[in-house]
Order: sequence, then C-alpha cells, then structure tokens
Amino acid sequence: MELSIEIILLLFAVACLAGFIDAIAGGGGLIIIPALLMTGMSPTMAFGTNKLQGCGGSFSASLYFWRKKAVNLKEIWLLIVLTFLGATVGSVLIQFIDTSVIKKALPFLVGIIGLYFLFTPKLGDEDRLKRISYFAFALTAACFIGFYDGFFGPGTGSMFSLAFVLLLGFNFVKATAHAKVLNFTSNVAALLVFILGGKVVWSIGLVMLVGQFLGANLGAKMVLTKGKALIRPMVVIVSFAMTIKMAFEQGWFG
Repeated sequence: MELSIEIILLLFAVACLAGFIDAIAGGGGLIIIPALLMTGMSPTMAFGTNKLQGCGGSFSASLYFWRKKAVNLKEIWLLIVLTFLGATVGSVLIQFIDTSVIKKALPFLVGIIGLYFLFTPKLGDEDRLKRISYFAFALTAACFIGFYDGFFGPGTGSMFSLAFVLLLGFNFVKATAHAKVLNFTSNVAALLVFILGGKVVWSIGLVMLVGQFLGANLGAKMVLTKGKALIRPMVVIVSFAMTIKMAFEQGWFG
C-alpha cells in the first residue's frame, strides 16, 4: 500500500499509545483496528496487520516482566502451549465464519468485566488461594481465551487478567504480567496463520510494531511501579470505553 509519510507517522503514534494502554489494561486493538481500516485495507488484512504490530507490544511488555522476574515461564509453560493452540484454531476459523454473533455479545461481556472490577475494590489487592490448578486453567481459560483472541480479539488482556485473579488467586500486578505473556503467545499464533493466508501488510505492520514496542515497554514499567493504583482504574475505564465504542458501532444508540 502507498501511504504518505504523515499517515505512517500517525499510525506509528497510534501504535505507541495503543501499546502503552494495552500493556496496562488491554484493549489496544480497538484503537488500532479503526486506524488500519481508515487506510483502506480490508477487514481481514487489518486483523492480520494488527496481529503483526501487536506482537511488538506484547513481546516488549512480556520481556520486561520476565526480566523483572514478575513471570516464571517454567511455571506456566502448559498455559502457553494451550493458549497457542486455541489462538491457532480461532485464527483459522475467523477466515471462514461470520463473526456478527460475537460482535453483538461482546459489549455485554466487556462491560461486565469493567463492572466487576469497579464493584469489587479488594479484588486483586493481594495473592489469594488458587481455585483451580494450572493444568485446569490451561485446559479452560488459557485455551478458550486464546481461541477468542485468534478469532476476534478485543478485550483479551482484560479477560486473561480477570481469569488469573479469579481462578489462580493472583494479585493485579502478577495477573497483568502473566496476561501479557499469554497475549503475546496468542498474537504469535494468530500472526502465523494470517501470514500463511497472505493477510498481512508488512510495510505498515512493521512500522507500527516499533511503536507498539516502545509504548508497551513504558506501560509495563508503569505496571510494576504504580501497581494496582494504576491497573484497576485503567481496566475499568478501558472496559467501559470498549463497551461504548462497540455499542455505537452496532447502532445501539440509533
């Protein structure tokens, strides 16, 4: 695609902002997808290019959390494997199945996540006892959320974080760090499928990948320095913003 330097710089800036927000609360895809569609590319190409640039942000945040020992990869290897498998299946199916049903249900789902975090002020303040094992988490939450991210995507980070808090008893900071690792995993799986299908605009995606990398690195640093004081309100705000945006797109408000 032939784009002016001004548009490319704008997409780079949008990617920086999306990477910063996504590292803290998720939801960056709802900023990126409309920006990509405005360039004139098809929805499928936008999804594929979004996965490419999203890998930059999720890798940057995951790397930072791993280097700061906020994540133990050996402990969650099975979660990574099942997330990868789920996302791969989802990415294949989205190229053949109508997503209108999911689009209609998504505002309700994301809104519920925001409300849950808003009205449970003590949730995620500290580690709690696990409700299920890592094995059970891998077979359920990791697999199904990974599938959702490959199939559609918006709100994946918030879903992973909530699952870690509710099911494995993680505190907010630990949940956010682990959520980003699984988000990176699902991004890579989906990207590979889109590459095989020729659904990636490399020139745009690589520029935005750099922006995502820089923004996500800053966001990850904010997570470890500001902790739950930053994460909780960001998750609530982003969840409500996503709900309103998707509701408008579906004509809920006339």
